[in-house]
Amino acid sequence: MTLVHIIGLAFVIAFLILILVYSTGDRKIPIESFREIEPFKRLKKELGRAVETGSRLHLSMGRGSTLGTQSSIGFMSLSTLASISKITTPSDRPPIVSAGEGAWTILSQDTMRAVDEAIDIPFDPSRGRLTGLSPFPFAAGAADIALHEGVRTNVLVGNFGAELALITESGERVGSLNIGGTDSIPGQAIMFTAAQEPLIGEEVFAGGAYMGAGDTHVASLRAQDVIRWSVIVLVVVGAVLKLVGIL
Repeated sequence: MTLVHIIGLAFVIAFLILILVYSTGDRKIPIESFREIEPFKRLKKELGRAVETGSRLHLSMGRGSTLGTQSSIGFMSLSTLASISKITTPSDRPPIVSAGEGAWTILSQDTMRAVDEAIDIPFDPSRGRLTGLSPFPFAAGAADIALHEGVRTNVLVGNFGAELALITESGERVGSLNIGGTDSIPGQAIMFTAAQEPLIGEEVFAGGAYMGAGDTHVASLRAQDVIRWSVIVLVVVGAVLKLVGIL
């Protein structure tokens, strides 16, 4: 194991310890203490309106793998889905999920099923859809949902590429709201220009905390801040030591 691997492992362990510390006892952090993120504020309002008006919400998880670095935003999308489902499932038109990878489709169905069983209503597996296994067939299927399923709001949280433009354009054609973020640089560029409420950079990973997924998600935000400032301090100290010839 190289020094880089050791340092990386140390940061992971420190992050987990910080989450445990901030999610227990008197150290719990209220979400109100964090800055306001406008897309999440807008999404909460849209959830209430969707229930009142009988319109539908469409969450698209993208087509990232369940393995490797792309999995993190996929699991964040599932956390967002769980929070959304708790509010909108009892309505006349519960949410629909589109995905471009089979495992995410199964996980999204399982997430919605758990919510349905908790409130004792039958689950319809067709609400979790595998719309395609390559970029543009996936986007075409997701765009069709946005166009023809009475969707009021598209929540786009996942790994997207240039195909994201097809989904956002379909939402605009029917006057629905596009909210979301992605871990892909091309996808972020399209999201910033085409979505009414884009999540910039790491804001997308705060979805669980801002949508009420649990204390652990709130604790992870505080842990991220601590780790972020630790990295900044290490970089500055390393640069100074290099400048004076110690390193």
